[in-house]
Amino acid sequence: MGEEKAGCCAPPSGKASPCCGGGSSSGAAIRYADNFVEGTVETPAGPVPRVHSRVGSRDLLGRWKVRWGIGRDRYRVAPGLYALGAPGADAPVLVTANYKLTFDVVRHEAAGVDAWILVLDTRGINVWCAAGEGTFGTGEVIRRVTETRLPEVVNHRRLVLPQLGAPGVAAHEVRKGCGFSVVYGPVRARDIRAFLEVGMKASPAMRRVVFPTMDRLALTPVEITGVLRPAGWAAAVLFLLAGVGPGIFSLGAAWDRGIAAVAALAAGILAGAVVTPVLLPWLPGRSFSVKGGLAGGVIAACALMGQRGSLHAPAALALLLAMTAVSSFIAMNFTGATPFTSPSGVEKEMRRALPVQAGLTVAAGLLWVGGAFLR
Repeated sequence: MGEEKAGCCAPPSGKASPCCGGGSSSGAAIRYADNFVEGTVETPAGPVPRVHSRVGSRDLLGRWKVRWGIGRDRYRVAPGLYALGAPGADAPVLVTANYKLTFDVVRHEAAGVDAWILVLDTRGINVWCAAGEGTFGTGEVIRRVTETRLPEVVNHRRLVLPQLGAPGVAAHEVRKGCGFSVVYGPVRARDIRAFLEVGMKASPAMRRVVFPTMDRLALTPVEITGVLRPAGWAAAVLFLLAGVGPGIFSLGAAWDRGIAAVAALAAGILAGAVVTPVLLPWLPGRSFSVKGGLAGGVIAACALMGQRGSLHAPAALALLLAMTAVSSFIAMNFTGATPFTSPSGVEKEMRRALPVQAGLTVAAGLLWVGGAFLR
């Protein structure tokens, strides 16, 4: 079923990015601690785990940890069929991903509803991203219906899928493959109960995809933690390059110029991971790399204006180019986190932006090192 919109897409290569989790298939052996299970429900297909709708402190802690990239690849539940409340043979079947954050949102928002929850193996990735890369797809829906023996559990032949899963599922193929028809539910999990109460009819508001500021910022922590290690190595290199000059190498110059270079690196990361998503609707251009580059460039220009006279022209230009490139690259990671992108669109933007970002970085490095010899 639907989820709160806060995820990201794996790149077209199929290798998941940090906020999407890993790419290994799921199985019962890697089930996240099943503190959400309380007993079983007997069905003609065998016992089905019963889950409750409470989201406790342990769940909230787990949610906070994965927001910061801690244990993200393992934050998943076993695929299969679950019972929420006391569902009978006529209860609705809600389909969702096995990313535990998504699963928690669905069971919590569906509190008071007697329903079956069919969890697909999306390899720990949320619905929107999994649909984009194919793990929340037609074949997986058919496979789970068959393996759980769902036709023996329910009398009807309807599956309620989240609207955000539509890009990965061909409804006519599902019907042909397992005999179940697909009904697309609301975008947001919080509308599940209202959707079911009115006979599975979605209002225009339930179909509308919005991307407010807090949703855009939800990925900022994991994006920042994801670049900490490479940023640390980059900072070490910057300190070394800062010390290169006419006297071969100067520790004093490495410290003085290195501080400025590392500050520019940190500012570029924050410009791409914080400023760009906050100002997303107002930054010109359609490309995230362009939006991020503009944000980083403007911030760099303002900072250099305040420091004019303390930096030589080559060094100032180097910092301007470097911040623009870093901010552009970081902002590009948010392309899969909006309702406006597709895997092919992400790939197209990467092909165009990466050479430009690399060129700006090389130019910045040459200016930075070369500027020391022009003093």
